[in-house]
Amino acid sequence: MANKETNPFVKLKGIHIVYPILIGLGIVFVLLYRDFNPEAFQSLKFRNGMWYFVVLALFFMLMRDFWYIVRIRILTHNKLTWKQAFRVIMLWEFTSAVTPSAVGGTTIATLYVHKEGVSLGRSTAVVLATSFLDELYFILIFPLILILIQWQDLFSVGIHHGKVFSYINEFLIFAITGYTLKLVYLIFLSYGLFVNPRGLKWLLLWIFKIPFLRKFRYAAHVTGTDIIKSSRELKSQGIVFWLKAFATTFLSWTSRYWVVNALLLAFFVVKDHFLLFARQLVMWLMMLVSPTPGGSGFSELIFKEYLGDLIPVNPAIAGTIAISIALIWRMISYYPYLLIGAIILPKWIKSKFKK
Repeated sequence: MANKETNPFVKLKGIHIVYPILIGLGIVFVLLYRDFNPEAFQSLKFRNGMWYFVVLALFFMLMRDFWYIVRIRILTHNKLTWKQAFRVIMLWEFTSAVTPSAVGGTTIATLYVHKEGVSLGRSTAVVLATSFLDELYFILIFPLILILIQWQDLFSVGIHHGKVFSYINEFLIFAITGYTLKLVYLIFLSYGLFVNPRGLKWLLLWIFKIPFLRKFRYAAHVTGTDIIKSSRELKSQGIVFWLKAFATTFLSWTSRYWVVNALLLAFFVVKDHFLLFARQLVMWLMMLVSPTPGGSGFSELIFKEYLGDLIPVNPAIAGTIAISIALIWRMISYYPYLLIGAIILPKWIKSKFKK
């Protein structure tokens, strides 16, 4: 039966992988051209023991994927082997890398899980559970950061913005917008999964009666049906199951944010690691509104403008330094998934779809 299912990847072309690379590198080139200062590269020298910190940055990326793999095995009750879980996560990350940040890889992740031998109902539940846990991480950690760090330190930033705090600060607006979207989504998802799944489906169908949304009504119907199926599966899980799943979520996302800390330590002395960590989490909220695949271009720009003033260099060369490190960061945390996915996906499609 599985092999008779329609292959949804038939329209996927190599250009879909090239697009995010071109966008990201194009923005880097423009930013370097605009702020280029040859003196900057004299300051960008590896410190003693710099390879330790580069390896540490790579280690944090590996830990990020490792905990994702552990989580999906927990959510499938170890139905997936380690190899299958690795394959699903890599394909999932590849899909996230070639789709806009607001879309991510969840729309097709159910297929990845299902094709590895997990029932369709449970696959849907697994994907929605991961989405629930990811959003819960942000919803809980962001307010904690606001308690521990002053707003002025968190949002009065940017190489060209000075240190005067304003409530119309673009970084604050981006962050609040991203957080609000996540909060609304989490409320709807929680209500549908744990309280009234049929009620949420009815609400979705009612919303998508609006004329300009009507063309998405079938997708809303499918989503509502998926939520009803997933609700039965997830409400039967005990507290230990959810604690283990959230622990792996916490470890995975936290590992992701320590990558930049380790990377900067290869070049500079970082004075406030927690502030750098906090800004990365806020930066991820901002990236939610990015329309480009995998946040390409937008993430490099935000990195330069939002994290640049934490790099201890002369402000005259800070722009060049920040965008150079942003490129190294993306080479560690983003581009590898494009390569791995491009290698794994064709073989996976061939093995899962006869036509």
